[in-house]
Amino acid sequence: MKNYMICASLCLCAATAVGQMPVAPDVALAQDIITTGLIHSPLPLDDSRSFEAGELKKKVLYSEPLSRENGISDWRHTGWGRIDYSEKQTVSGNGSLRLAFPTHTGIRVKGSDSDPDYGTYGNARAVFSVKGGNWEKYNRIAFSIFPDCEGARVVNLNLSFNSVSHLINLVNRQWNHCFLNIENIQRTKVDEIAFGASIKGKDRTTGDSSVYYIDRIELQQVEDVGIESGWMPAAGTIVYSTSGYMPDDTKTAVANLPGSNDHTFQLIDVQGGLPVFKGQIRQEKTGIGEFEVIDFSSFNRPGSYQIKAGDVTTPPFSIGDNVWENSLWRTLNYIFCQRCGYPVPGKHGACHIDLCSEHDGKSISYSGGWHDAGDLSQQTLQTGDVAYALLEAYNKQKDKNKLLAARLLEEAEWGLEFVLKNRYGDGYRASSVGLLIWQDGVFDTLDDISTVRVQNLAFDNFLYAAYEAYAAMSIDRDPGLQEYLRKVAKEDFEFAMKRHAEVGYGEFIHFYEHSYNTSESQYMATISWAAGMLYKLTGEQRYAELAAEYIRYTLDCQRKKPVGNGKAAVNGFFYRDKSKKSIVHYIHQSREQVYMQALTLLCETQPNHPDYNKWVESIRLYGDYLKSLMSYTAPYGMLPSGVYHIDEHQDSTSFYSLHLFPPKNARELFVEQVKNGVPLDKEHYMKRFPVWFSIFNGNTAVHLSAGKAAAICGNFLNDEDLLNIGREQMYWTVGKNPFGQSLIYGEGYNYPQLDSFSSGEIVGEMPVGIRSLDNEDIPYWPQINNACYKEVWVTSAGKWLTLAAEY
Repeated sequence: MKNYMICASLCLCAATAVGQMPVAPDVALAQDIITTGLIHSPLPLDDSRSFEAGELKKKVLYSEPLSRENGISDWRHTGWGRIDYSEKQTVSGNGSLRLAFPTHTGIRVKGSDSDPDYGTYGNARAVFSVKGGNWEKYNRIAFSIFPDCEGARVVNLNLSFNSVSHLINLVNRQWNHCFLNIENIQRTKVDEIAFGASIKGKDRTTGDSSVYYIDRIELQQVEDVGIESGWMPAAGTIVYSTSGYMPDDTKTAVANLPGSNDHTFQLIDVQGGLPVFKGQIRQEKTGIGEFEVIDFSSFNRPGSYQIKAGDVTTPPFSIGDNVWENSLWRTLNYIFCQRCGYPVPGKHGACHIDLCSEHDGKSISYSGGWHDAGDLSQQTLQTGDVAYALLEAYNKQKDKNKLLAARLLEEAEWGLEFVLKNRYGDGYRASSVGLLIWQDGVFDTLDDISTVRVQNLAFDNFLYAAYEAYAAMSIDRDPGLQEYLRKVAKEDFEFAMKRHAEVGYGEFIHFYEHSYNTSESQYMATISWAAGMLYKLTGEQRYAELAAEYIRYTLDCQRKKPVGNGKAAVNGFFYRDKSKKSIVHYIHQSREQVYMQALTLLCETQPNHPDYNKWVESIRLYGDYLKSLMSYTAPYGMLPSGVYHIDEHQDSTSFYSLHLFPPKNARELFVEQVKNGVPLDKEHYMKRFPVWFSIFNGNTAVHLSAGKAAAICGNFLNDEDLLNIGREQMYWTVGKNPFGQSLIYGEGYNYPQLDSFSSGEIVGEMPVGIRSLDNEDIPYWPQINNACYKEVWVTSAGKWLTLAAEY
């Protein structure tokens, strides 16, 4: 009886953890939360609702084997290891290609001069010669892979096709049936394809070799492979927020239903199977096309529903106040699985103990925090950003969902420990390292690394001080930690002020660190916000005075006079500095929300200050600017990148701090991309996607940060339109985008494999984000799985948590 009561209590707690409103809880998720010990091991994958599962159900019209020959006569091997022919493992019955290679090569990794340890131990590839074949009549290549990798927790291979490289996440010791849609890849002349992997060393359990069997490679023509670019959803589809909608919010979906004479839709109650709402499909013409819009905003009854229009019925989604809680558990799971220096079951052992920084005759192990992305790199400031987001989510949930709140706090404390342990106590901190390999965890061996960057950067220390102050105000279960956080927050702020007095703005010397693009207006806003946090923590007047002082520079960088003509006129955005040559933009990492964080904190903590009305007016101006952007992506809700000036490329310092590894013709490409936006006047254009040239592209952090700023403004001004803008960024992320895909693995429906090559597919992983195609200003999201746009990133998960914390 006692055991029964314990189990019943656990089930009740888990059900509560995934929803407290009258919406059917996700029972499977609730059970998984229990079996993982409240996410102390990874949530199990469910690929039944994935993009790949849906694609594999599509009808194959015709197909042709890649090679009709048995054996390996058309294959060659490059790199480490070897290839041969196997009759042992085969799914076709005709034998398979076997690729085998060592997991460690006995050499030391050598990267570039600027990133000396960012490299691998080599590569192994099996290459098939196509000899210039024309594959235009096919739109897919399909194949099966059987990994047989001793002790491997993470297995994957890359398929190379012309200039494309596509990562395939695999399950060890079973046949994986895989494919790549190639309709939009140049294939009139195909010279070769290849399967291969980079050798990244051995985790705790990894064996000495990896073996992959590759079989049944065939070219296919599939009935419909969907869309990969543009604003129009695929024919016969409805794109919507697959997680659901908040009850009193604007609730819309976008349809493409050609040939349908019925212009009505229904909401179907999943529990009863009957329609509960009917409406007309609205024809809407905007600057990006003509669309069919389904609007059920007036329906606000919590529950689980499907949209039915013509012959198309969507999978279920929820309406309810707790609609984002499932996604919080899942993104929390992803962050947990990215832990460094901690044995994550099914992912890796305690890693990177022998990765160290050195300063002033001292050394600190850089093990801890969270791996930054698909690789194993680390950035202390990124970990600080995510720890702060977790604390925000904790504070939002602590009176709503105590189980979730407790787990968010625990994960935040893990990140904070990394931020604190890397202090050298004199303003210097271990700050970052680029890394692709697993190490042996033994000191004084070949793979030891001691090139972790160390610096005393004012900007970083201001942010650390703000995060530490916020943590001191949030964590009340550990008085010793709370006291220490209060002390180091003050110390780090003083280190930052001292360095600022010595060198002022700038000193961003490591372009691999995501603070490199920081503008002076953002820098001054960050000083103000940090000082405001210290004032809120300590009540010391000096901090209040500094917060008010430094925001004045930022206010001088805000555009007051409208640019553009007529209805296109906009203002309220910020320039990078007071010269007003360049407008603030982001292309990868974004901290756009800091402007509003600083201003609203000033208003909160100093309501009687003489500049109070100036602060409020700045918030209103910026909020109006965000509102003015929304029509440019309607009927979707993605926030555009914003206003650009055609001559910004002439501001070389700002231009090259934003655009890393630019091509020689970057200035010309900038002008071309800007002109592909919407002209506002002769000099200004509205861009839906950022201008970008290099591998650093994808806009999840960009539009979620802007959404956070909108929500901050909305909550301060009590402006429902701004709050709706923030929510629309979340709806876009989980499916209300032209591709109908959720960008959170396991959340909602139609989530694709992502580029998580070090830690494997993870529930809750999020990518860098949707990018634009070439120099156009339209969304581009192909199946091709590679960096940087499809690479998983803890920053994206942190941005999701911090935005959700506003609601």
